[in-house]
Formats: sequence, C-alpha cells, structure tokens
Amino acid sequence: MLALIQRVASAKVEVGNETVGAIDAGLLALVGVEPGDDEAKIRRMAERLLGYRVFEDAAGKMNLSLADTGGGLLLVSQFTLAADTGSGMRPSFTTAARPEQAEPAFNRLLALCREKHVGRVETGRFRAHMVVSLVNDGPTTFLLRP
Repeated sequence: MLALIQRVASAKVEVGNETVGAIDAGLLALVGVEPGDDEAKIRRMAERLLGYRVFEDAAGKMNLSLADTGGGLLLVSQFTLAADTGSGMRPSFTTAARPEQAEPAFNRLLALCREKHVGRVETGRFRAHMVVSLVNDGPTTFLLRP
C-alpha cells in the first residue's frame, strides 16, 4: 500500500457533476493498493496518515500531524499509483492489486481512519472516473509506505 499525500487548503472529488467528497484544510491522500496488503499494512498506513507530521507549529516547523490539527482527510483510491513504471514508455499494472482485493483493503483503511480521526474523513468513489480538485498548501507532498 502506498499513499501520495498532499497538504491542502481544500480538496474535493467529483463523479459526474456530483461532489462526492470534500474537505477544507487537511490532507488529500491518493491511495494505491498492492498485492499482499494485509491488515497490518492497512493499520500502519492509517497510523501514518493520521500521525505524519506535515503541519507547521507556532515556530514554523513541521511538527504537527492531522491528528493534532483535526483537519480533514480526503482518501481517493488510485490504482495507477501502484503501477510499474520502471521500463518502457507505458505503465504496467501488474503491481497493483486486483479490484476484488483492492476495494476491501481501501474500505478497511477508510473505516480505520474514520474510527480514529476526530476530523472529517471523506472519500471518492471506487472504480469511478473521478475529477479531483485541490488547493495545495506549500506545496507539501510526500509518498508514504506502511
């Protein structure tokens, strides 16, 4: 499992003309599920998403986490994030989990984040064509693995 996180002033995801998830200040996390992602990896990713310190404290240092700030979390499933781009000029998706494995793993991550986070936790729609809009704050972007 991997997550590309971006600190945002706001973010939203639309399917068709409908906004299905939106947050104000917080984190947008694009999440790729890989084969073999088990409960331990999913739990560790939830901990990292909520505990990774990317928000500035009073001294201007990145010492605060999403759990500290209570900001929003927008989780968006993105299988292309787990693509193999190591050779050629076209990605291979053999390194991404199949939908029947990825959807329950993503939903488990979502459930854990909603259970553990006091702030708003929103999501897109699995396997849908989504339009993701964000106002990046920084820009501050990190790739997390469990």
